[in-house]
Amino acid sequence: MPFVNFNTNKHVKIWDGIHGTLSHSDKMTFGHFTIDNGTVLPEHSHHHEQWCHVLEGELEFDINGEKMLLTKGMTAYIPSHAPHSAVAHTQCKVIDCFTPVREDFIELEKNQ
Repeated sequence: MPFVNFNTNKHVKIWDGIHGTLSHSDKMTFGHFTIDNGTVLPEHSHHHEQWCHVLEGELEFDINGEKMLLTKGMTAYIPSHAPHSAVAHTQCKVIDCFTPVREDFIELEKNQ
């Protein structure tokens, strides 16, 4: 699997207001997501490290109490177990990378 076409991958709903396509290797999950305008992602944490890169839009992150409004070309790094939340001020397009692989997202793909 050296190449992935996210245009033809299965489209999945991650949470209300967050949807897109995924690909997984043995060690990481890579997602192309749309976050709808006004979507609020409540504070949560997970054992995965996460990188979230904004391709379009304005996405406000709170990571462990530190807030930043991300716009096109900006990236958030979320360490393992760090509490974080986000609010989409506009519709956003993002690329999310998680390590280790998101087994829960694999299950979402199977069940949708």
